Amino acid sequence: MADGNVFTPPSITDFFPDAILTIGGVDIMTRINLAQVLATIVLVLLLVLGTRRLTVVPGRFQSVLEFGFGFVRNNIAYDLLGEKDGRRFVPLLTAMFLTILFMNVTGVVPGINIAGTSVIGAPLVFALVAYVVFIYAGIKKHGAFRYLKNSLLPGGVPIYLAPMIMVIEFISTFIVRPVSLTLRLLMNMMVGHFMLALFFAATNFFVLSLPSLMGVFSIGSFAMGLLFMLFELFVAFLQAYVFTILTAVYIQLSLADEH
Repeated sequence: MADGNVFTPPSITDFFPDAILTIGGVDIMTRINLAQVLATIVLVLLLVLGTRRLTVVPGRFQSVLEFGFGFVRNNIAYDLLGEKDGRRFVPLLTAMFLTILFMNVTGVVPGINIAGTSVIGAPLVFALVAYVVFIYAGIKKHGAFRYLKNSLLPGGVPIYLAPMIMVIEFISTFIVRPVSLTLRLLMNMMVGHFMLALFFAATNFFVLSLPSLMGVFSIGSFAMGLLFMLFELFVAFLQAYVFTILTAVYIQLSLADEH
């Protein structure tokens, strides 16, 4: 933002906004929490309204919803898990993809301007859900002992290397996976917010704080901001897709007879 004649770039404090709802002196909701709630409400309303009166020949709204469901079902669940196992996990993967997507998109919604996934709480919850599901899937199919054996000790490993490989596989499977899922989504949405805030803060600064002739620079910064908004929409979709497809990959690895 522009503070007098001083340009103040966006900072990490953007992700710790003041409370907009306080009850009994306790902060209940911030702007980021509001983004998460609104994204969830809009998603639920779209799903309810879009599936309330399904027809054999779908209209435009129903077609869009069916495309979204079909995309996750065919291109993620069935491709990676096969039709039999994929059918079991389609509801979870679809809910995960759509919820992350809608929370990501709030980062480019005027008046909100920050993604619901740009603080660690939301990505962490999604990562924990993925973590529990792929472990549950493996244990349900193989049993706890065989699942741990498959996960920690790949076939063909020499006995003298087994302890080291087990430690590496444990860290990779049970620590790195949830951490990487969380941080990948979090950092991408944080960086996207920083870039958008930087372009539009620069536009505000050029218009309000510099001599009129220098204000011409605001055209370039504003145009870059608009272009980056389109790029952020792509990133919002891409990060929802990557998170969901990695979840499906981890489930597939858990279901495999041997890594």
